[in-house]
Amino acid sequence: MSTAGPDVRHVVEASGDDLDAARAMFESAYGASGFLPERTERDFGYRFRSVGDDTLSLDSKRFDGRMAGEVDATSHYFVSWVSDGGGFLDIDRDEVALAPGRPVVFPSERPYRFDLADVRQNVVQFDRRTLERTAAELHGTEPAPLVFDHAALPRRQDVRAWNAELRETAQVVLGSTPLSPLAMAEAARRTAVAMLRTFPHTTLAPAAPVPVGARGRVQQAIEYMHANADTPITTTDVAEHVGLSVRGLQQGFQRQVGMSPNAMLRGIRFDRVRTELRYHSVGETTVAGVARQWGFAHAGRFSSAYAKRFGELPSETLRARR
Repeated sequence: MSTAGPDVRHVVEASGDDLDAARAMFESAYGASGFLPERTERDFGYRFRSVGDDTLSLDSKRFDGRMAGEVDATSHYFVSWVSDGGGFLDIDRDEVALAPGRPVVFPSERPYRFDLADVRQNVVQFDRRTLERTAAELHGTEPAPLVFDHAALPRRQDVRAWNAELRETAQVVLGSTPLSPLAMAEAARRTAVAMLRTFPHTTLAPAAPVPVGARGRVQQAIEYMHANADTPITTTDVAEHVGLSVRGLQQGFQRQVGMSPNAMLRGIRFDRVRTELRYHSVGETTVAGVARQWGFAHAGRFSSAYAKRFGELPSETLRARR
């Protein structure tokens, strides 16, 4: 006989016909400020429901009235669409109409103003770290902030794929069966992948760390290594890129940073491995798989060199979930 485990989902529900209660609830739910609900020709009323966990939630709301204000959505990534009513997002900047049939990503890098009326609205809310980790896996980069072009209209076929994936997610997240952490995590990952494939975005890659003393072509070479560490570049490729001979590049590196170009490139790839391991947990990936991805084929030598560089084994990094 088996018993259901604990359900990781949390459910938040609210409804009523009081303007002040509506203002307080929606300001709390979406980080709004200066929220000004007003009555329209409809009898005023609101309903809000959110189901999910810290990584992903599915929100639905009905608001028979006008709501305007400013939202700071920088703590999460949001996708929204309406089935009735509408309005505008990012007023006086990159203004976008929110209308039935068009999903829109909220601006995620700064606060924005909105004005909506008589809406039936759905929102998918992603934890920033979850979506950025998924983007890093898709693009083969380090996790970093994402900027979505909320004014760009997704392609019809991408919207169809997004809607299909979202229907499957809703069946899982909104279903009556208790969800384990693993089932919820898989639903969040699949939805995040669909979101990233649907909505145009760029990654704000962190600035490449350059050792003190590096300048001129050596600095250019190090920046080139950071940008292309996931490709099979060699010292020869780097030298050609910055217009030096291999010997000239080697001499410049020894003089300015005290190591060879090859050692620098190898160190950058070790750092990328460590980042990957820190952003995953046991069961999501393996040390061997990440090491091979970054060009380290010999497991024993890799583990020894990793431990010497970071003071812990790669398996210890993976187990220490951040």
